[in-house]
Amino acid sequence: MVPIEDIEILVEEIANAARKSFLNLFKNGERYYYCTLYTTEEGHAPNVSAWSWEALEREATTQAINSNIPQPEMATVIKWSYADSPYCGFGEENFLNVRQCFDARPFLSGGEGWQKELTLRLQAMELAMKKLDEEGLFALNQSRNSICIFVEIMPPVEINTEIALRLNNQSSTALQEWLLEAAE
Repeated sequence: MVPIEDIEILVEEIANAARKSFLNLFKNGERYYYCTLYTTEEGHAPNVSAWSWEALEREATTQAINSNIPQPEMATVIKWSYADSPYCGFGEENFLNVRQCFDARPFLSGGEGWQKELTLRLQAMELAMKKLDEEGLFALNQSRNSICIFVEIMPPVEINTEIALRLNNQSSTALQEWLLEAAE
Protein backbone atom coordinates (compact mmCIF):
# COMPACT_ATOMS: atom_id res chain seq x y z
CA MET A 1 0.00 0.00 0.00
CA VAL A 2 1.31 3.45 -0.94
CA PRO A 3 1.55 5.93 1.91
CA ILE A 4 -1.25 8.49 1.67
CA GLU A 5 1.18 11.41 1.63
CA ASP A 6 2.69 10.08 -1.63
CA ILE A 7 -0.60 10.40 -3.50
CA GLU A 8 -1.40 13.74 -1.83
CA ILE A 9 1.87 15.22 -3.10
CA LEU A 10 1.15 13.97 -6.61
CA VAL A 11 -2.42 15.30 -6.51
CA GLU A 12 -1.23 18.77 -5.47
CA GLU A 13 1.53 18.92 -8.08
CA ILE A 14 -0.78 17.72 -10.85
CA ALA A 15 -3.59 20.07 -9.78
CA ASN A 16 -1.23 23.06 -9.67
CA ALA A 17 0.17 22.36 -13.13
CA ALA A 18 -3.21 21.59 -14.69
CA ARG A 19 -4.84 24.62 -13.04
CA LYS A 20 -2.21 26.94 -14.48
CA SER A 21 -2.47 25.34 -17.93
CA PHE A 22 -6.26 25.35 -18.11
CA LEU A 23 -6.54 28.90 -16.72
CA ASN A 24 -4.11 30.15 -19.37
CA LEU A 25 -6.00 28.26 -22.06
CA PHE A 26 -9.40 29.50 -20.93
CA LYS A 27 -8.27 33.12 -21.29
CA ASN A 28 -9.11 32.81 -24.99
CA GLY A 29 -12.82 32.85 -24.06
CA GLU A 30 -13.72 29.83 -26.18
CA ARG A 31 -16.49 27.42 -25.13
CA TYR A 32 -14.93 24.10 -24.15
CA TYR A 33 -16.62 20.71 -24.29
CA TYR A 34 -13.59 18.45 -23.60
CA CYS A 35 -10.69 18.80 -21.15
CA THR A 36 -8.34 15.98 -20.30
CA LEU A 37 -5.20 14.96 -18.55
CA TYR A 38 -3.76 12.19 -20.67
CA THR A 39 -0.92 9.78 -20.11
CA THR A 40 0.55 6.74 -21.79
CA GLU A 41 0.06 3.11 -20.84
CA GLU A 42 3.56 3.35 -19.33
CA GLY A 43 2.28 5.96 -16.88
CA HIS A 44 4.36 8.93 -18.00
CA ALA A 45 3.63 12.33 -16.46
CA PRO A 46 0.36 13.72 -17.83
CA ASN A 47 -0.27 16.53 -20.24
CA VAL A 48 -3.33 18.67 -20.95
CA SER A 49 -5.46 18.54 -24.05
CA ALA A 50 -8.77 20.24 -24.72
CA TRP A 51 -11.32 20.98 -27.40
CA SER A 52 -13.56 23.99 -27.74
CA TRP A 53 -16.36 24.30 -30.24
CA GLU A 54 -14.46 27.14 -31.90
CA ALA A 55 -11.25 25.12 -32.18
CA LEU A 56 -13.17 22.14 -33.57
CA GLU A 57 -14.67 24.31 -36.30
CA ARG A 58 -11.27 25.76 -37.24
CA GLU A 59 -9.38 22.45 -37.12
CA ALA A 60 -12.06 20.45 -38.97
CA THR A 61 -12.08 23.09 -41.72
CA THR A 62 -8.29 23.03 -42.02
CA GLN A 63 -8.07 19.24 -42.03
CA ALA A 64 -10.95 18.93 -44.52
CA ILE A 65 -9.16 21.26 -46.93
CA ASN A 66 -6.07 19.01 -46.74
CA SER A 67 -8.03 15.78 -47.30
CA ASN A 68 -10.97 14.49 -49.27
CA ILE A 69 -13.19 14.32 -46.18
CA PRO A 70 -15.99 16.92 -45.92
CA GLN A 71 -15.73 19.33 -42.98
CA PRO A 72 -18.75 17.98 -41.03
CA GLU A 73 -17.42 14.43 -41.28
CA MET A 74 -13.92 15.58 -40.30
CA ALA A 75 -15.37 17.32 -37.24
CA THR A 76 -16.96 14.03 -36.20
CA VAL A 77 -13.67 12.16 -36.67
CA ILE A 78 -11.54 14.54 -34.56
CA LYS A 79 -14.13 15.76 -32.03
CA TRP A 80 -12.90 13.63 -29.10
CA SER A 81 -9.27 13.12 -30.16
CA TYR A 82 -6.81 14.56 -27.67
CA ALA A 83 -4.01 14.29 -30.26
CA ASP A 84 -5.81 16.17 -33.04
CA SER A 85 -6.58 19.14 -30.82
CA PRO A 86 -4.56 22.30 -31.39
CA TYR A 87 -4.42 22.45 -27.58
CA CYS A 88 -2.75 19.05 -27.15
CA GLY A 89 0.16 19.50 -24.75
CA PHE A 90 -0.98 23.03 -23.86
CA GLY A 91 1.04 24.40 -20.94
CA GLU A 92 3.45 21.47 -21.00
CA GLU A 93 6.06 23.68 -19.32
CA ASN A 94 3.82 23.84 -16.23
CA PHE A 95 4.30 20.10 -15.65
CA LEU A 96 8.04 20.16 -14.92
CA ASN A 97 7.51 19.44 -11.19
CA VAL A 98 5.00 16.72 -12.05
CA ARG A 99 7.52 15.05 -14.36
CA GLN A 100 10.13 15.20 -11.58
CA CYS A 101 7.67 13.62 -9.12
CA PHE A 102 6.80 10.87 -11.60
CA ASP A 103 10.49 10.26 -12.36
CA ALA A 104 11.17 9.86 -8.64
CA ARG A 105 8.48 7.17 -8.36
CA PRO A 106 9.13 3.45 -8.94
CA PHE A 107 10.03 2.49 -12.49
CA LEU A 108 7.14 0.83 -14.31
CA SER A 109 8.37 -2.41 -15.83
CA GLY A 110 5.39 -4.76 -15.74
CA GLY A 111 3.77 -7.16 -13.35
CA GLU A 112 1.77 -6.49 -10.21
CA GLY A 113 4.05 -3.67 -9.05
CA TRP A 114 3.60 -1.91 -12.37
CA GLN A 115 -0.20 -2.18 -12.16
CA LYS A 116 -0.25 -0.76 -8.62
CA GLU A 117 1.97 2.15 -9.59
CA LEU A 118 -0.05 2.92 -12.73
CA THR A 119 -3.26 2.80 -10.66
CA LEU A 120 -1.77 5.23 -8.14
CA ARG A 121 -0.75 7.65 -10.90
CA LEU A 122 -4.21 7.51 -12.48
CA GLN A 123 -5.85 8.04 -9.07
CA ALA A 124 -3.68 11.11 -8.47
CA MET A 125 -4.62 12.50 -11.87
CA GLU A 126 -8.31 11.82 -11.27
CA LEU A 127 -8.23 13.43 -7.81
CA ALA A 128 -6.47 16.47 -9.28
CA MET A 129 -9.16 16.89 -11.95
CA LYS A 130 -11.86 16.42 -9.32
CA LYS A 131 -10.21 19.11 -7.18
CA LEU A 132 -10.13 21.55 -10.09
CA ASP A 133 -13.76 20.73 -10.87
CA GLU A 134 -14.77 21.42 -7.27
CA GLU A 135 -12.99 24.79 -7.55
CA GLY A 136 -15.27 25.63 -10.50
CA LEU A 137 -12.46 25.72 -13.05
CA PHE A 138 -14.38 23.88 -15.77
CA ALA A 139 -17.37 26.24 -15.63
CA LEU A 140 -15.42 29.40 -16.53
CA ASN A 141 -16.45 29.74 -20.20
CA GLN A 142 -19.44 27.38 -20.29
CA SER A 143 -21.85 25.59 -17.98
CA ARG A 144 -20.26 22.60 -16.25
CA ASN A 145 -22.76 20.20 -17.82
CA SER A 146 -21.60 21.34 -21.27
CA ILE A 147 -18.09 19.99 -20.75
CA CYS A 148 -16.61 16.55 -20.13
CA ILE A 149 -13.46 16.23 -18.09
CA PHE A 150 -11.26 13.19 -18.38
CA VAL A 151 -8.20 11.34 -17.23
CA GLU A 152 -7.16 9.12 -20.10
CA ILE A 153 -4.58 6.49 -20.96
CA MET A 154 -3.47 6.47 -24.57
CA PRO A 155 -4.01 4.37 -26.51
CA PRO A 156 -7.58 4.26 -25.11
CA VAL A 157 -8.51 1.61 -22.58
CA GLU A 158 -11.72 0.72 -20.76
CA ILE A 159 -10.72 2.47 -17.50
CA ASN A 160 -10.99 5.79 -19.37
CA THR A 161 -14.77 5.33 -19.44
CA GLU A 162 -14.90 4.37 -15.76
CA ILE A 163 -13.01 7.54 -14.81
CA ALA A 164 -15.18 9.69 -17.10
CA LEU A 165 -18.30 8.37 -15.39
CA ARG A 166 -16.87 9.28 -11.99
CA LEU A 167 -15.74 12.78 -13.01
CA ASN A 168 -18.85 13.93 -14.85
CA ASN A 169 -22.54 14.32 -14.11
CA GLN A 170 -24.22 11.21 -15.52
CA SER A 171 -27.04 13.27 -17.03
CA SER A 172 -24.89 15.92 -18.70
CA THR A 173 -25.42 16.32 -22.42
CA ALA A 174 -21.67 16.39 -23.04
CA LEU A 175 -21.08 13.07 -21.26
CA GLN A 176 -23.99 11.44 -23.05
CA GLU A 177 -22.57 12.60 -26.42
CA TRP A 178 -19.13 11.24 -25.53
CA LEU A 179 -20.59 7.89 -24.42
CA LEU A 180 -22.39 7.54 -27.76
CA GLU A 181 -19.56 8.79 -29.94
CA ALA A 182 -16.26 7.82 -28.35
CA ALA A 183 -16.38 5.77 -25.14
CA GLU A 184 -14.09 2.75 -24.94
